[in-house]
Amino acid sequence: MALLIDSGTRVTLHFSLALDNGHVVDSNFDGAPATFMVGDGNLLPGFETQLMGLSDGDEREFLIPPESAFGQHNPQNVQDVDRSNFSAEEVELGTVFSFQNGEGELPGVVIEVGKKEVRVDFNHPLAGQTISFKVKIMTVAPQSVH
Repeated sequence: MALLIDSGTRVTLHFSLALDNGHVVDSNFDGAPATFMVGDGNLLPGFETQLMGLSDGDEREFLIPPESAFGQHNPQNVQDVDRSNFSAEEVELGTVFSFQNGEGELPGVVIEVGKKEVRVDFNHPLAGQTISFKVKIMTVAPQSVH
């Protein structure tokens, strides 16, 4: 009997993430499959939950709502940063910067450039998006014992 995906199993799969409009954000169907341990934090819980109970050879497509994917867009994560923090030539709409915060680096995207301030969006770029998650399970294995 095939092993089913559960917490602690090692899963090798092909996957793709796409937006409502069909734009593929990430996919490994054209390359090598990815391997991860269920529960190791490599996949968001909202994605892992959908895989539970699948086994070798299963193919599925799931719609993952924002709350279970990359979160809703939070207006409080849009901040105005003093323009003096940037050099003049580097400030353009869509530019991604890494800012230092208490926990390390936080990426932010420039969404508005003013004379004195630059508006930066610190939300995940996929926040607020429903994600179409396609998977093809290659293998499900028990957790390796070290």
